[in-house]
Amino acid sequence: MPSESDLVDPERLREFLAGYLDEADSFDVERHDQGFSNETLFVEWGDRDLVVRRPPPGETADTAHDVMREYRVVDALQGTDVPVPETIAACEDTDVMGCEFYVMARLPGDVLRFSEPDRFGTPDHRRAIGAEMVDTLAAIHTVDHEAVGLGDFGNPEGFTQRQVERWTDQIEWAFEETTERREVPQLREVGDWLAENAPDEHAYALVHGDYKLDNVVFGPGTPPELTGVLDWEMSTLGDPLCDLGWLLFFWPDRSDSIPTIMQTVAPVFLANDDYHSRAELIERYEEATGVEVTNQRFYRVLAVYKMAALGEMFYARYLMGNSDSTFYAMMEDGVPALAEQAVEIMEGEQPL
Repeated sequence: MPSESDLVDPERLREFLAGYLDEADSFDVERHDQGFSNETLFVEWGDRDLVVRRPPPGETADTAHDVMREYRVVDALQGTDVPVPETIAACEDTDVMGCEFYVMARLPGDVLRFSEPDRFGTPDHRRAIGAEMVDTLAAIHTVDHEAVGLGDFGNPEGFTQRQVERWTDQIEWAFEETTERREVPQLREVGDWLAENAPDEHAYALVHGDYKLDNVVFGPGTPPELTGVLDWEMSTLGDPLCDLGWLLFFWPDRSDSIPTIMQTVAPVFLANDDYHSRAELIERYEEATGVEVTNQRFYRVLAVYKMAALGEMFYARYLMGNSDSTFYAMMEDGVPALAEQAVEIMEGEQPL
């Protein structure tokens, strides 16, 4: 895990911020230790709380950890119905921090991961959380991306088929390392099914790419109000139902038998009877967007397949000695459990 000294020269950052903000009588930088991708630094600038987003130190893939792409979409969404943090500045001068980075305001409130704040622990407030999540997703998918300057933000044609191909390629790459330890033949079965059932045509919209409960902020008051969508690094123009499928994957239902691996990545408290069911989330999404979701099974399977691909890559890196993460090691059993879940959805054994 990189230290703060690996990520930032405080004095250089202070000089940079002074060019955009009023002078501050206090300044402090703290690394945020959550997440597996771009690095997040919390900055105290006088009475303002800021966030710096930068890629991890060292070599990165050409398209991974693209913070300037993330900045572009967050900046474009300022003033729209999509709640995002206020952008402050972006820096392409690598002399400041050794990489490109951007700065935004830090939003007060809570990110919900493994528990709900006490103030949300009522039936009405729990219902409001699901409503806020769906209504915000609908706002993302219905924003006029051309009008806000994102008309060239991706290649939406054939997006869903490419998603299947991309994650299949990643699984095959990981299998070269992992099959000596254990095999997961069900993943190939799932990949074949997805390739056969991928839609030839789909709607085009701005998609977030990682839309789930722990990538949004709820403000500090009640009733629950979603005040900001975070972590836009996977955003592009594509098939909006891929976002919906991903949200549903991370939304346990009261009737689910939740695999152990999901208990480490999903907010299992959502299985409480007071929260929306997945079927209710889809119904609200249809009402908010005017889109009829007739192929939810495909998008739910695709979401599980994507998570399984990520897990298999994590496990491969663990076996290669590139990580000693216990989470990565858990994928030895976690990925087979995900593959089984995908098959159950495919075969109709895990309905909405």
